[in-house]
Order: sequence, then C-alpha cells, then structure tokens
Amino acid sequence: MTTDTLHRRRFLENGMRAGLTLAAAPALVTHLASCRPRQTADVGGITTPSRLQRTIDRRFPRARLAHLPTPLEKLEVLTAESPGSPSPGPQSPGLRAPGPRSPGPRWFIKRDDQTGLAFGGNKTRKLEFILQDALDQGADTILTSAGLQSNWARQTVAAANMFGLKTVLVLSKPRPGPVDYDGNLFLDALMGADIRFVEPDQSRQAVLDQTAEELKAHGRRPYVVSVGGSRPGGSMAQPLGAMGYTLAFVELYQQAQEQNTRIDSIVIANGSGGTQAGLVVGARAAAPHVRIVGINVSGAREPARNNIASIAQAAAHGLDLDMTITPEEIIVFDDYVGEGYGVMSPEIARAITLLARKEAILLDPVYTGKALAGLLDLNEREYFREDENVVFIHTGGTPALFPYRQEILELAETA
Repeated sequence: MTTDTLHRRRFLENGMRAGLTLAAAPALVTHLASCRPRQTADVGGITTPSRLQRTIDRRFPRARLAHLPTPLEKLEVLTAESPGSPSPGPQSPGLRAPGPRSPGPRWFIKRDDQTGLAFGGNKTRKLEFILQDALDQGADTILTSAGLQSNWARQTVAAANMFGLKTVLVLSKPRPGPVDYDGNLFLDALMGADIRFVEPDQSRQAVLDQTAEELKAHGRRPYVVSVGGSRPGGSMAQPLGAMGYTLAFVELYQQAQEQNTRIDSIVIANGSGGTQAGLVVGARAAAPHVRIVGINVSGAREPARNNIASIAQAAAHGLDLDMTITPEEIIVFDDYVGEGYGVMSPEIARAITLLARKEAILLDPVYTGKALAGLLDLNEREYFREDENVVFIHTGGTPALFPYRQEILELAETA
C-alpha cells in the first residue's frame, strides 16, 4: 500500500468514526482523491518566483498601500502541541492504535492581518492593483457591494480615502430593521463612506446598478468593482485582485527560502475566490509542489471550484502564462460552512480562543476562525502528513470580533 493510499484510508476511517455513514464513503473517497497533492517532491514550474514578480510588476502597475512583506512566523506552541499519527498497531497496520503519537505537521502563519490600512487584511493587496486601475481610468468614486460586516468594504473605503476618492458601499442587511453600527460597519461610517443598505427582499445587484446610474447622472465617474475585488466585471477588465495574491505567493515562497523552510501546503479561507485563485496561479507557475487548500466560508464546493478556476485561468492569461487550470485540481472544503456565512459555531469559537490563548493572535469569526476550525479538523483526521510544513494565511477581519463578542465567549465555553 502506498503512503498516499494509506493516508486516504486513515482519513476515511477517522471521518467514519466522527459520524460519517458508510453510504457516504464512496463520495468521500472521490473527494479525497481530488484533494490530495499530486507529488510533494520539488518540481520545477514554468517560471521562477523572481521572474513571476517581474512579469507582474511590468504588466500591472499598482498603488502602494500595504506594509510588505508581512511576517511569516512559526506557530511554536501549536506545532509543539499538534497531534501526529499514533504508532501503527501490529494487527492493523497503518491504522490508529493505542500508544505514543509521533510529531505532527509544523504550523506557520502568514500575517496578512498586518498589511496596514485600517486594521489590515488580505484585501489591501488586491486594492493596490484595483485602485491604480481606477486612477488610470480617471474615476472619482469607488462603487462596490458586500455584506454588512465586510472586510472588503472597510479596506476599500480606507484605500480610496488615501487617494482622494469617494466610496459608495451597497451593503446587504441580514435582517429587516435598523442596523447596529459596530465592527466594520462602524469603521465604514467613521471613514466617511456613503452607505446604501439593501433589504433582505431586495436584489443587491439591482441596487448596485441603480446607484451607478445615479452617480453618473450627477456627474460622478464611478469605478464599479465586484465584491471582494475578485471577478472581472463592471469597470475591472482583469482579475486584478488575484494578481495581489499571485504576488503574495512569491513573497511567501521567498520568505520561506530565507528561513530555510520548505512549504508543502497553504491553507486559507475562501469567500469570493480571488485570494485562492491568485495563490493557485503562483504555485502552479513557480512551485507546483505547494498545494493550496481553501476552506469555504459559505456555499458549496463545486461552484467554488468553478469560480476559483475561472479567476485563476483569467489571471494566468493576463500574465501570459502557458497553463490550463481546471476546477478538478482546485482544493476546497465545504465541510465547515455550517449554517452559512457569518454564522458562529462552537468549533469557530474554539479555534478563535485557541489561537488567542496559545499564540496571542486574534482571528475573526467569519473567515479566519472558520478556516482554522477546518484546518484543525483536517489535522485530526490526518489530512496533512507528519512531515509537512503548513502555512495558514491570516487574512484579517479583526474588527468583526466585536459584534460577535458575546456569542464567541458563550460558545467557547461549550466547545
């Protein structure tokens, strides 16, 4: 039995012990087959990290907003306490058995919560390219849409303010009635955004389109950009947000080399798809042995894979990279979506409190808390090999802690 086959077998059996039914086993095996890495030996890409960076710099100008590079740090306590695989029992080779556990994977964190720009986060990297495009088009207003506690909205307002542009936000309310100006929404208002609320029974896209026409009628020049800055459309012809994370992959890879550390897997929260798409392009181009693992914060796996592959393919085309990226090679888990976007769970609360108390790092309840909860569960089920170096990208979102504060503390007690 090969190491990879043994690994999948362990993961399947542990999942079944956790409550998966035998009827679900064939589907899980198919899912795992698409999620495991191709090979972990170093395989040369179609370019080098430094050449990839030069290509991006040459083709896509950007407005400098972020404090870069962000730190790449080892999670010393979590690594020391991370469970590895138990020693195989003599009657059941390769399966869990009583006895001492071997060391688990080594955990690292990429601190993109420290990009600056109004509490920072991953969107700052995206906005460097998007803001420059807006300025090049002569825009005087950034128009975008998002949820009520959007990190994207907060960082967009901050970036626009730095270049003297106005921001109009079209934000969806989760329920009827007045809103509570807390967390990200408070910061949006504090920074002077023009906020248009969308009721639960309204179409956000319809309100966005209507607002764009209204602004034009008043002589404004709006730059319309999709939620998260991920998908081309509106005023953005190229997937500029993804370019930010192709460049981030280069930064992370070079930092790891400087630390004499081999990166095997990168784990991130997946929402609008641009961050994971950019990382996929960077890995495929310059370091194909690195796998990019996404944890969905909402939605199903297959639409997410299609979306990420589409954005990644467009980004690769924009960089003139000779590659084909298919949905089948995109690794995304929807097992941890729970009751939906922004809905807390005991597992998320546990992940947030764990990192706060073990490493003094604060996660958010919508993206990074859910992603770490997924990573911890995958590790318990032996998804990662014992010799892996795994990087968790902290995409920011700290202001959202405060609207969820009571719920987090209450759920943490039950986790």
